[in-house]
Amino acid sequence: MNDLFDYTIRTDLALEAQEMNVKNDPSSSDSDGVEVEENEKNDIKITYVTVDEAGAERIGKKAGHYITLESQAIRKQDTELQANLAKTLSGQLRKLLLDTGVNEEARGLIVGLGNHNVTPDALGPLVTEKVLVTSHLFELHPETVADGYRPVSAVTPGVMGVTGIETSDMVHGIIEEIKPDFVVVIDALASRSISRINATIQLSDTGIHPGSGVGNKRKEISKETYGIPVISIGVPTVVDAVTITSDTIDYVLKHFGREWKEKDRPSNALSPAINPFERKTLTEEDHPSEEQSKAVLGMFGQLQEAEKKQLIKEVLTPLGHNLMVTPKEVDGFIKDMAHVIATGINGALHPGVEDGEAQSYSR
Repeated sequence: MNDLFDYTIRTDLALEAQEMNVKNDPSSSDSDGVEVEENEKNDIKITYVTVDEAGAERIGKKAGHYITLESQAIRKQDTELQANLAKTLSGQLRKLLLDTGVNEEARGLIVGLGNHNVTPDALGPLVTEKVLVTSHLFELHPETVADGYRPVSAVTPGVMGVTGIETSDMVHGIIEEIKPDFVVVIDALASRSISRINATIQLSDTGIHPGSGVGNKRKEISKETYGIPVISIGVPTVVDAVTITSDTIDYVLKHFGREWKEKDRPSNALSPAINPFERKTLTEEDHPSEEQSKAVLGMFGQLQEAEKKQLIKEVLTPLGHNLMVTPKEVDGFIKDMAHVIATGINGALHPGVEDGEAQSYSR
């Protein structure tokens, strides 16, 4: 087997990078350069991750502030929960803008990264279609603009494979021409967890690398690049086959582990019928012991997570099967997520919109 460090688990989420760091090094703590704070409101889990320079070195993420919203609103197609998620996103984005020195009159540029023709990568372009653009009104008809709105422009620069132009260079040219005070950039990301696909929104003041969601990082879009605050909003829409395979094996082990721990069930009793509509939650507490894992999967069951994923990668990659995968319901998921994010952005940038309450959530 090759060196385990040859395989880097693909994730764009700072929260996951920290989780992996703690799992690989249980002795690490918040004092090592990464501070994590969690709370939950209206069935939405909010995690604040603050990374300093030492933490950036440890987890491989830029120093800065990351806010992660986790919700099943999109997957459950729950319109009420989606409205709550949009309102929560609006509040968190508004606070992040203020913390980076962006006032309520500042001129904004919304950049939707991605390829409109590839559904998992179409989030950015779909969001820009739905955001409230007002810059032309301020320039041509300022008397028609009510209080509670600011100048906002939006652009979809496309991808380098289509335009032949580096996305960062294109955005830089637009910034030089229209002189915005800040940029909000939206892009699709990749996750190392099946459960977070289309169920997580990450906000950050560190900018973004176009194409990171499909493992094709380009020049970054950030404050260091342009000299103005850059807020990124990303949603994991894809996961690689190594992660899916590894997570499935873990779910199998946890399933057996839970079965063994249910001592009240007679040993000769039949397992209850499986209800395909009943959602099951398996946790680390359900994971069986090392001996039990070996009994189920032999030598494979004894491997640590990093070793297991390295082995799966070594098997799949030469075969050309380490694919980037997205859920079959991705069309509806992306459409709903774009609406949630656009509503949140509109509410954050234009207080007159009243956090998007006037926008419809009907499908």
